[in-house]
Amino acid sequence: MDLSGRVAIVTGASRGVGAAAAELLGQRGCKVACAARATDKSPLPIPGTVDETVRRITAAGGEAIAVPTNLARDDEIARMVATTIERFGRLDVLVNNAAITFPGDLALEMKRFDLVMQVDLRAPLIAIRAAIPAMKEQGEGAIVNVSSVASLNYIPELMAYGMAKAALEHLTLSAAHQLRPFDIAVNTFRIDVPVASEGFLFNMPDADHSDWEPSEVAAEGIVWMLEQPSSYTGHNEGMARLRADHGIMASRSARPYRPRGALVIESHLRPV
Repeated sequence: MDLSGRVAIVTGASRGVGAAAAELLGQRGCKVACAARATDKSPLPIPGTVDETVRRITAAGGEAIAVPTNLARDDEIARMVATTIERFGRLDVLVNNAAITFPGDLALEMKRFDLVMQVDLRAPLIAIRAAIPAMKEQGEGAIVNVSSVASLNYIPELMAYGMAKAALEHLTLSAAHQLRPFDIAVNTFRIDVPVASEGFLFNMPDADHSDWEPSEVAAEGIVWMLEQPSSYTGHNEGMARLRADHGIMASRSARPYRPRGALVIESHLRPV
């Protein structure tokens, strides 16, 4: 897909991979709706707001709007899509990037478990369902769901998060089959190389992240997926494999990461 002139929604666009993806899409010529809870008027403890992301995109010559969205509320997800289409007249790209988690496995409070499932799984499904009519009308579209190595491996304290991401990858496969006749591609970008997002730095400020990649590297992989033809669909691909197979996402870390078995990747321990 040629992204110039397209319209994209990116969730979790206040910081980290979401903000980096929104900015890169803006550089590619997309009009970007930046969605997240954190705004200038209602910031979170972690640095970053959708308004800041929009300012960086427009300062670079792009076009973007902030769409404050609480992904724990179904009505706000539907409004996010409707607002984007009302403002820009179409919708071509959806990046379901936002995610949360809380530490705890079998003992995790069910209220928190349900919230993880709402934001990490239900919200992407609702967003996809809301985006489909516009994409069908245009005769094409591209959706990327951002997943994690936690979908494949057990990582202590991240059971619910891993469950949600595993289900998200199944959603990718199922939606891809259903939407293929309409030239709407659906793929998963799985973060399986350590990424030092603002969330990670906030929650683990003393950790050694010298071999972790900046969020911009992951954003390159997401945008690469979106730029592929609609026949590229139904893929659950990790950063490491994409890097090896396609030569994209060159390392920018001070000490390039070398896999050493199971990976513990970007932290999503964010306030909700």
